[in-house]
Amino acid sequence: MDLSAYAEHAVRLVNTEQPARGEDLLRSPDDVPALIAPVRRIPSRVTDDDVARLRAVRTRLRAVFTAAAAGREADAVATLNGLLAEFPVHPRLTGHDASPWHLHLAGDAVGPAEGFAAIAGMGLAVQLTTHGIDRLGVCRALPCRNVFLDLSANRSRRHCSERCASRANVALYRARRRAREPQPDRHT
Repeated sequence: MDLSAYAEHAVRLVNTEQPARGEDLLRSPDDVPALIAPVRRIPSRVTDDDVARLRAVRTRLRAVFTAAAAGREADAVATLNGLLAEFPVHPRLTGHDASPWHLHLAGDAVGPAEGFAAIAGMGLAVQLTTHGIDRLGVCRALPCRNVFLDLSANRSRRHCSERCASRANVALYRARRRAREPQPDRHT
């Protein structure tokens, strides 16, 4: 079982918010199933408290990515360790949907926010210890501030998506072209 794959859950949660654009995809209990469905069984009841808890975890996870991208390794690790302590993993063997026995990191007794936070934190911790803290990134295409995991062979990823990479490259090209164009004389 590749536990580092659970780091994508941290990415999913953090990217529910785009502060520079004023967008938030995690506003009410109705927004939680879309976030949780790929990770675990959707709980029968999601409350406003679950949303508030997920939003607080999202802020702390963003701080981990931001600190890592800025080269502040100790800050990123301290924040992540705080999350791991607050949201411990509750491993359990399970077999469902005709699949063989496998490990779930958060049991059904754990609430939706706590379970998701535990899985995201553990995945991010495994990702960081297995592949290095420099694999956690924040998109450099402004105003996008999505986070990503750099899984490239040469650790060269700088954007969250091909779309952002293309947009940033076009902006650089246009800036270089403007810099080469002669400027009109303003004194005539």
